[in-house]
Amino acid sequence: MSVDETFYDAINIKEKTMLNIFINGGPVMYPLLACSIIVLTVIIERIFFWINLNKNQNHQLVDEVLELCRKGDWEAVKEKTAGSKDYIIEILITGILHRDFSMIKAMESAAAEEIKRMRRYMNILDTMITVAPLLGIFGTVIGIILSFEVLGSTGIEHPEAVTAGIAQALITTATGLGIAILTVFPYNYFNSRVENSAISIEKYATSLEIVYEKLVQTSLNRSGDLK
Repeated sequence: MSVDETFYDAINIKEKTMLNIFINGGPVMYPLLACSIIVLTVIIERIFFWINLNKNQNHQLVDEVLELCRKGDWEAVKEKTAGSKDYIIEILITGILHRDFSMIKAMESAAAEEIKRMRRYMNILDTMITVAPLLGIFGTVIGIILSFEVLGSTGIEHPEAVTAGIAQALITTATGLGIAILTVFPYNYFNSRVENSAISIEKYATSLEIVYEKLVQTSLNRSGDLK
């Protein structure tokens, strides 16, 4: 037998084993499969979301905008930020546009909307972390019930009939825990990204607020001196 044949035989055995495990897990394996597909879909979507967000970030531009705000050059700010997709820039621009009314409230509203966008689908991952182990336990209960039913009808003379229910119980528990464990890591990572982004938003929004207050105060002082 060649190396290639041995390799493909090993793959076929593995595929059959995985299929057998899924079938032996019983009907609860189907909702668990749905859970795993949902989790994988959300994780992939969130990964692309954060990659795109990182690509659009421009910290240098943010610093330049704050410097222009110190000078009160609002036209230059408008020209500099045209076409920018940096979420921090968008929040600062929202505050600048509403500087004569309520800069802070405007930035708070824009920041809340951005944080909401960052947290999208996170509740799904949170739900799957809870639901998957519960489905596993549910499958365990069903497997144990089936084992006792078989034990009651066949007796201890046929232990192989009882082991099918026990196998189902163990498979569903392991699958549910596996889905939950593998979901916790990306869930915590995405949460940390949201928290870090919220801190960055607060930092730059506060900086803009301070810069604008200094600008207004300087303007008032000059007006007072002229009088």
